[in-house]
Amino acid sequence: MSYQVVLYYKYGQIDDPEVFVQEHRALCEEIGVKGRIHVAHEGVNGTVSGTTEQTSQYMMAMRQDPRFVDVVFKIEESDNHAFKKLKVKVKPEIVHLSLEDDVDPNALTGKHLSPKEFFEAMQDDDVIILDARNTYEYDLGHFKKAIRPDIETFRELPKWVRENLSEHKDKKILTYCTGGIRCEKFSGFLVKEGFQDVSQLEGGIISYGYDQEVQGKLWDGKCYVFDERISVPVNRTEEATVVGKCYYCEQPEERYVKCGNPDCNKHLLLCEECEHEHIRSCTTECKEHPANRYVKEHSVG
Repeated sequence: MSYQVVLYYKYGQIDDPEVFVQEHRALCEEIGVKGRIHVAHEGVNGTVSGTTEQTSQYMMAMRQDPRFVDVVFKIEESDNHAFKKLKVKVKPEIVHLSLEDDVDPNALTGKHLSPKEFFEAMQDDDVIILDARNTYEYDLGHFKKAIRPDIETFRELPKWVRENLSEHKDKKILTYCTGGIRCEKFSGFLVKEGFQDVSQLEGGIISYGYDQEVQGKLWDGKCYVFDERISVPVNRTEEATVVGKCYYCEQPEERYVKCGNPDCNKHLLLCEECEHEHIRSCTTECKEHPANRYVKEHSVG
């Protein structure tokens, strides 16, 4: 049996998110897809998994709604469900940026570049390639020459830009994220801040990796995804380059785990040896935490 993972988003007015969530959850349960879907007045952001038949049925049902007739679905093959459960929730925003002066991507955003156009633009010597994701996502994989913002959450990115890039508003800015949704508002924020030439990768890293012409060129490592797979390949033109390093021994590593302390949950690139040696923890405090999950799982102590 073949499975698929489907990513999508759509900025558009949802008058009653609560009602939409109830109806959409019922639809997903009827079809049998699992995943995570965020709904807000400004639109919908979802990733679902299921058999090829289930995901095809889901996409067809979505496009029967006039609000989503033109939604772009990014489709990936999978060995199984990429989610354990179905979660459909109302959120203040479909991606959490929390701007004091919000941006409507349907009214203001950067230029959208196709994978081929983005690939060509990256080769300009006088360009800033800005990763719009968090540090743990960047550390697993990124475009060559891309800047790594020192942020742990997306909502920290505007402040980081103001503190680190304000003197480069005349430079050409290329920004990218996993599926494109974070860049919709972020590129608009950059334009509003006075950056004169802002472009974003249409469809994000996922579309870039599957593009038949580009095939993920200039990407090193893997792409972090927010489901059970954890990571997916991007560069399909050469032997994969491992850019991640183990948190402790700094050897090449692409294996992500969360700190064993449930109050911490820091994303850690850890080889199996270091995971066992350090009790899947990022600090001594986390190692000694009474609720450490590794200790419970392995009956340590």
